[in-house]
Amino acid sequence: MLIYGNRIVAKTYLIVKKEILKYLSKYTKITNELENAITENTFIKSFNKGTMLLSEGDVSTECYFLLKGCVRSYIIEKGEEKTVEFYTEEQVVTPSNYGKSTPSNYYLECIENVIVSVGNPKLEEETFQKYPQLESLSRVIAEIIMAKNQDSFAKFKTSNPEERYLDMLKTRPELIQRVPQYQIASYLGVKPESLSRIRKRIFDKKVIS
Repeated sequence: MLIYGNRIVAKTYLIVKKEILKYLSKYTKITNELENAITENTFIKSFNKGTMLLSEGDVSTECYFLLKGCVRSYIIEKGEEKTVEFYTEEQVVTPSNYGKSTPSNYYLECIENVIVSVGNPKLEEETFQKYPQLESLSRVIAEIIMAKNQDSFAKFKTSNPEERYLDMLKTRPELIQRVPQYQIASYLGVKPESLSRIRKRIFDKKVIS
């Protein structure tokens, strides 16, 4: 089943389906039954750059598997945006209040045109009852993602802005070209001018070495 966005067409769906199966194959063998389950229960949406998937105060009823594009999570403190995370291809975006009645403290903004596979609590419940293998797989993936997030958070908290930037260059270099510098600076916890100095310092070290 599909929910088509403005420009989603059948050819795009076939590509999307292939990407989903490729991602899941990292965690389990894709049987015909599992492939059929995924096909029958995949809802695809497209959103234009600038679309807000979630705003402060909203109750979250959807989670997303990002197939194409980039989504930014941020909060507003004292009138200033503070970037929390960037999500790109093959990443799961699950708001902290997903499936709960509590309002969100975060914003989710599409900073590129995006294509996502969409989930919601009702769909998940129905799908898991029909296909228990998908529930088991989802739990395994959720545990892996949680462990990675905990490791990343611990590493982030114990490093300085320059170390964080160097780590981004190593692990997620595509963000440098896809994300505005002021948003990267916010994510690293510095002002844009401080980020410029960090970049210059790193460049000078490379030139000297």
